[in-house]
Amino acid sequence: MKTSIASAMKCFRPGVAPTLVVLVLLPLMVGLGFWQLSRGHEKQRLVDSYTERRAADPVSSAQLNDITDPAFRRVQLRGQFDAEHSVLLDNRMRDGKAGVELLQPFHDQASGLWLLLNRGWLPWPDRRTPPVFSTPEQPLNLQAWVYVAPGETFQLHADPAGAQWPRLLTALHPAALWAELGRNGFAYELRAEAGPGTYETTWPIVAMGPEKHLAYAVQWFAMSLALLALYLYLGWHNKKEKPHGSGHESTQHV
Repeated sequence: MKTSIASAMKCFRPGVAPTLVVLVLLPLMVGLGFWQLSRGHEKQRLVDSYTERRAADPVSSAQLNDITDPAFRRVQLRGQFDAEHSVLLDNRMRDGKAGVELLQPFHDQASGLWLLLNRGWLPWPDRRTPPVFSTPEQPLNLQAWVYVAPGETFQLHADPAGAQWPRLLTALHPAALWAELGRNGFAYELRAEAGPGTYETTWPIVAMGPEKHLAYAVQWFAMSLALLALYLYLGWHNKKEKPHGSGHESTQHV
């Protein structure tokens, strides 16, 4: 058995360059596959949490600061918008169309707490003219849910500080806004459910669903297997090939 294994190993000659390529690429591709699986599990937990909490009864805004994990919690509100300090969150696409999300401070009457309420998505097809929106002046009864961003938004350049209102931003930082306005505000964005004073409120739970991460993981593992199979094939094929011209040397004239 040992002799046959040793003989087989002698027949396997893949070459230095293919071996180096496999040593570099194979661990990388396998690692990317497991990373995609991990991201898929994280997204599935988010989707499950969203589904569970959206089915629960809404809480009052007075309870928000006492909740350890407020993500996706539904909230019952009654109060008024502050139209003077509107925020337009830029680079928000819907169905291939460019637009913005409109956020405004909302003063809840029951708790006295300020909330940064996302009223929904607005199209912005022509950047030469500002987006058009209106703000209800009367008190409103609304339902919303807490959105906790999974991470920091990537920005090529930081948003300018102290810009005029309505303020166009690429990333949202509620705590900085409340500090600027000198108000006691909730630390996270709230996204309004469809109702009075809202625009397009069909919110995606995650930008990429867990099924897509699983599909990407399968692709990485498949490419890893293909690379390994090609490496093994080349290793055996190279040994089986005879040196070029070796079959003709014995017939040459002396």
